[in-house]
Amino acid sequence: MIELRNVSKTVTSGGEPLTILHSLDLSVPSGQFLSIVGPSGSGKSTLLSLLAGLDTPSTGSVVINGVDITALDEDRLAQLRSRSIGFVFQFFHLIPSLSAFENILVPLEIAGAQEAGERAKVLLANVGLTDRGHHYPSQLSGGERQRVAIARALANDPPILLADEPTGNLDSKNGQHVVELLREVNIRQGVTIVMVTHDAELTDQSEVVLSMRDGRTDVITQGKTSG
Repeated sequence: MIELRNVSKTVTSGGEPLTILHSLDLSVPSGQFLSIVGPSGSGKSTLLSLLAGLDTPSTGSVVINGVDITALDEDRLAQLRSRSIGFVFQFFHLIPSLSAFENILVPLEIAGAQEAGERAKVLLANVGLTDRGHHYPSQLSGGERQRVAIARALANDPPILLADEPTGNLDSKNGQHVVELLREVNIRQGVTIVMVTHDAELTDQSEVVLSMRDGRTDVITQGKTSG
């Protein structure tokens, strides 16, 4: 469960306060697939950063599975993120000097996971890249790199996956494939997914669509998969 309670974000710009995100209350039940859409500057990425604990709100609290992450120090926040939250980014953020397999292996080894190599192989298979594990990121297509990034994000079985424009650098076919993969993870593993996207067409796989404009929640609608 993710809860935002009276969360807002204001920064100083040119000596004047600038509100990036106006007061927002939001509840995301466990296992939900939520898409956040809206134009550039609407507050989407700011909201995702607050959910991830990568930024702190000016007011309110962010609660992840009953824990108010705004009250945690950096060490405890880092521990919670490593256990509970996976990240998928627009620009993949793979380590170029490591193979696809090794990129997935890194978080498993950091966490001290048993049989990390076997787990990495299973994750590669789950995203359809068993035969590409020895390739480096530069040898993979954009869609393949994003699938590796998803496998890496899921390495430690996080209950929450946050995706910031995961299809932004992909063509429409690969973008749709990546979103379908996220939906499969959501259905089969019960992972809660919050995805920020510019492309409203890709939200068909989500249950709930949160539309934002000028730092405010514009409208919340049901996605097509929710019936």
